[in-house]
Amino acid sequence: MAKSRKLEETIALLTKIRADPTSEAGIKTLTQVLNSQYSIAVSQAAKLIGESDLHSLIPELVAAFDRFITEDADPDPGCLAKMRIAEALYRLDHSNEALFLQGVRHRQMEPVRGGREDTAAALRGVCALGLVRINYFHVLNELADLLADPEPEARIAAARAIAYHGSEQGLPLLRLRVLIGDQPSVISECLVALLELDAERSLPLITQCLYAKKTPIGEDAELAEVAALALGETRSPQAFEVLRTWWKQIKAPELRQTGLMAIAMLRHDDAIDFLLSLIADGRLEDSKTALSALGICRSDAALWQRVSEAVNLRDEAVLRQMLRSLS
Repeated sequence: MAKSRKLEETIALLTKIRADPTSEAGIKTLTQVLNSQYSIAVSQAAKLIGESDLHSLIPELVAAFDRFITEDADPDPGCLAKMRIAEALYRLDHSNEALFLQGVRHRQMEPVRGGREDTAAALRGVCALGLVRINYFHVLNELADLLADPEPEARIAAARAIAYHGSEQGLPLLRLRVLIGDQPSVISECLVALLELDAERSLPLITQCLYAKKTPIGEDAELAEVAALALGETRSPQAFEVLRTWWKQIKAPELRQTGLMAIAMLRHDDAIDFLLSLIADGRLEDSKTALSALGICRSDAALWQRVSEAVNLRDEAVLRQMLRSLS
């Protein structure tokens, strides 16, 4: 009970200085909290320091990180304090190669019902970004290891860090992860990263994913869906041609919906014209799906006027009702 009360008092100190953490009293309180044993309070203090650009407290952040990164998980359950500290140091452009290396390799196994789980995946992801930012010479080796991490959260972070690194040397790593297969969320991040690094050379692999049929790279529906949405994020004319050709060949209603949503995400003139033509002249089910997909553009008054005109031209009650609900 006494420990709980002390923790509440420590968090209350942070509440008092939250409005002005850069004041003399704020810095004194943040320093005091960072030196405390309460990982929850330390994590909150670290977040506040990063948001407030308090570079003067970098030494205290590093000291707190060193204190918490032990084999014993008890001082920092959930790895939250270490993750927030690493996040703050990343935001503050701190160049501590040893700290980020320690973090990107850290595992913290904690008891859960039926066994144990690693709670340090988010920490590894943040530290991977830190290594990229400081231009660590062997960073791609660390990112390759992270891309093979047992935790999907860490693999997602690896794909994002490879994209952030911006080097074509990361392309083979991402391609291998896609071809080996993974959870849809991981594959999605890998495809987005591939398109960011080299859309032209990655387009054939993305197209292969669209047409995949229960191959080593995954179930066709799941893989096709994430590939379509990844293409939608590119806003490129080439992506539109690929998506339109694919959409015309597929039969599954869910994939046809995803395809039109991906085309709407492109926000490209040809893509918009295609969706408007479906509203005006396509099969009713396709018209409804196209209208729903264009709902993401309803803040664009000029475009939404064109959508309204297409609906009025079609003169279908169900489309007029959908338009009213989306407007």
